[in-house]
Amino acid sequence: MTYVVGENCIKCKYTDCVDVCPVDCFREGENFLVIEPEECIDCSLCVSECPANAIYAEDDVPADQRHFIALNAELAKSWQAIIAKKNAPADADEWLNVKDKLHLLKR
Repeated sequence: MTYVVGENCIKCKYTDCVDVCPVDCFREGENFLVIEPEECIDCSLCVSECPANAIYAEDDVPADQRHFIALNAELAKSWQAIIAKKNAPADADEWLNVKDKLHLLKR
């Protein structure tokens, strides 16, 4: 099992999770983070650090977000690793509770 970044991360992109990852498995896009499933060691440290509650164990991904499992794996192949926390976007808090943001994901 691996961990998966879900929809809540889109346009929020808090990077608190990156600081606690012991294997640097996060990858960064313009407005979203993903987890490289081949590198994730299932430690779960990132889950409690995510202010957006956007990280799930693969078995716990909500039914309406199951497509994020494949999306994380796909995007992790082409996005660069992020190994240190960065400032969140200035409007991140405004996007925190917005639903149905997949169309806003910048690949």
